[in-house]
Amino acid sequence: MRKIKVLHIITRLILGGAQENTIFTVCGLNKSDYYEVELATGPPIGPEGSLIEEAEKRAIKLTIIPHMRRKINFFRDLLAFIELYLLIRKGKYTIVHTHSSKAGILGRLAAKIAGVRIIIHSVHGLPFFEYQNRFLNYIYILCERFAALFTDRLISVCDAMARKAVVAGVAKEDKFRTIYSGIELKHYSNSDISIAEKQKELNLDPDVPVVGNISRLFNLKGHNYLLEAASRVLEAFPETKFLLVGDGILKERLIRQAEDLKIRDNIIFTGLVERREVPKLISVMDVVVHTSLREGLPRVLPEALAMAKPVIAFEIDGIAEIIKDGMNGYLIPPKDSRKLANSIIHLLKDKEKARRMGEAGRGMVNPAFEMEVMLERIGEVYKELIQQRGVS
Repeated sequence: MRKIKVLHIITRLILGGAQENTIFTVCGLNKSDYYEVELATGPPIGPEGSLIEEAEKRAIKLTIIPHMRRKINFFRDLLAFIELYLLIRKGKYTIVHTHSSKAGILGRLAAKIAGVRIIIHSVHGLPFFEYQNRFLNYIYILCERFAALFTDRLISVCDAMARKAVVAGVAKEDKFRTIYSGIELKHYSNSDISIAEKQKELNLDPDVPVVGNISRLFNLKGHNYLLEAASRVLEAFPETKFLLVGDGILKERLIRQAEDLKIRDNIIFTGLVERREVPKLISVMDVVVHTSLREGLPRVLPEALAMAKPVIAFEIDGIAEIIKDGMNGYLIPPKDSRKLANSIIHLLKDKEKARRMGEAGRGMVNPAFEMEVMLERIGEVYKELIQQRGVS
């Protein structure tokens, strides 16, 4: 049986949830008997790290699109569009599946002009959001509406984001499918991890509370609100350590903020870490905090819950689909550092409640966020469209 050729396109393969999701999807579908899947991406420029090596380790056939960058530049974007068009024409793909905003617009348009039979776009995060200039939001909405006209299916990582897109007029509800990002749950089994070893490596006292955050040090990730909350938490629990996992353009600013708040000694910036280190880092955390102001449904939440950690998060987009307030964590109004601090203090005071919340969370992620479930559901979308288009 001839395998169906599929091309996935993403703007950058930096360290991030959308990028990990894409790599896992490409790798998983490639193992099936039905698909021959390739991946195209722009160069991983910036301080956020790269997953290029990870893709190569997984034997993914990878093409770098030299001019595809996150920042808008008409001339460079035109060159990226031409590069994508030529790649798609040469590859003769039956399915083009795009991820992220820039790759989503350029890739879908290139696929349409190249005559691709099936075009799919995964929505990991909407390009229009509350904290952005209204004019920019309007332009992005128009772009998404245009691209949706020749998109056969839109896959959203959470229901909330699909609803937002429908309200904005991007596409009708029946064009969307919600498929949660899958994680490799086997890597989040505490029994395989030496917590004491990681504590020693980070110079953490086993008796000292640890509050953790895993995200790029980037705009709209809300680390400034976490540091404000940390200063309040330290009044109640002076020994607490705050573990900030990730790197990015805001690192120096956040270090200065911690110094200004006189809490620098309690803040640990890990910098970039390899993906395999994430479960070990989560294992030393007593509470996981997520303060992003713009997300779909971040992978770190099911990862933390899979390790029985209570989660405190700003209530945005799809967060409430996995964090149930008072059951497996707390939902906080965005930017409310005072309530964030109070919730952290509450869980540090009541360790038994924190333990119960963690156990409740662990039961909620399996099997909903299992990798095989995600791959199966994406495969169902492919098969549905293949049958509709009469592809053999």
